[in-house]
Amino acid sequence: MSDTFSSFEDLRTATAPPAPPVYVQKLDKQGRAYATGKRKDAVARVWIKPGAGKVVVNERPLEVYFARPVLRMILQQPLGVAKRVGQYDVTVSVAGGGLSGQAGAVRHGLAKALTHYEPELRPLLKNEGFLTRDSRVVERKKYGKKKARRSFQFSKR
Repeated sequence: MSDTFSSFEDLRTATAPPAPPVYVQKLDKQGRAYATGKRKDAVARVWIKPGAGKVVVNERPLEVYFARPVLRMILQQPLGVAKRVGQYDVTVSVAGGGLSGQAGAVRHGLAKALTHYEPELRPLLKNEGFLTRDSRVVERKKYGKKKARRSFQFSKR
């Protein structure tokens, strides 16, 4: 702070912008990348490793656990954006919430696991919003109300 600058050129050369953070690959002993994804009340633990594209959710195939095509599409979004469909075997353990929340949790965890395995994919997945935890949760019920905001039916008499 004791430096005095006589021109803007001196100031420009003195303060170099900080270097962007360097992300490194994070793998476990089996060569897998692990991440936790969350959505509503659902928590998904996701492991990925190079393979034929097999997806197992709670020890069941993807098509059995998530029967609706929309939920399967939500799961495949991070892989599709990164152009890695069919290149990784994905193992998922998911608990809590409903099927929609679980699909969102798996998507969040899969995107984080992809960034742990391939750190150069981080900007791509971050721009699409897959690394952001959706913080919307169910509002609590208030006293004197029927539900969170719904009042009891009003009657004049």
